Amino acid sequence: MSYILQNPGIVLELLLEHLQMTGIAIGVAVVIAVPIAWIMYRFAGLQRPIMGILGVIYTIPSLALMILLIPLFGLSAITAIVAMILYAQVILVRSIVVGLQSVPPPILEAAQAMGMTPWQCWWQVQVPLMCPVLLAGVRLATTVMIALGTVAAKFGAGGLGELLFEGIAQAGRYDKIWAGTIVVSGVAIVANILLWLLEQQLAPKQPLQRGR
Repeated sequence: MSYILQNPGIVLELLLEHLQMTGIAIGVAVVIAVPIAWIMYRFAGLQRPIMGILGVIYTIPSLALMILLIPLFGLSAITAIVAMILYAQVILVRSIVVGLQSVPPPILEAAQAMGMTPWQCWWQVQVPLMCPVLLAGVRLATTVMIALGTVAAKFGAGGLGELLFEGIAQAGRYDKIWAGTIVVSGVAIVANILLWLLEQQLAPKQPLQRGR
């Protein structure tokens, strides 16, 4: 804590870089995951091969994946963000597919019978009902991305990982390692709690049962 209290400006700057990187990654990841999940939902035969590919990507060590992306994007934050997006897909796609499958077919049939277009059914019926499940996936993916963001500092992306790597490189600077660890952990915990609260707010309310 001593390093955080003595260098609040540096820590805040690195924190903002970390949050920006994570925010961009999770936003783009969701945009990509939604159409992939929708295709898997509509064509069940594609679920196994697509999830197999995403699972293989998820098993690649983060450092190795970022190194493989350097020839395409160079030593920059883009390399780290792309890697984070790829890692998030297996979590988000699975969550969205489960969310879509959890929508009761009678509800969709009723919406179609009322004259709703496929887009209206999607936006007004399926999206609201699958939101709690989607947010559960976003919550998990966000925690993973916050942790992965620390590795990004090795590739010139900035963020809180700089404290960790500087602490390792500079003999005896355990204060930097502890500072980076504490702030990253705190960010992950806060993000998890906030997304959990939002998830609870969007969850369908159970009707009160009258006593007999």
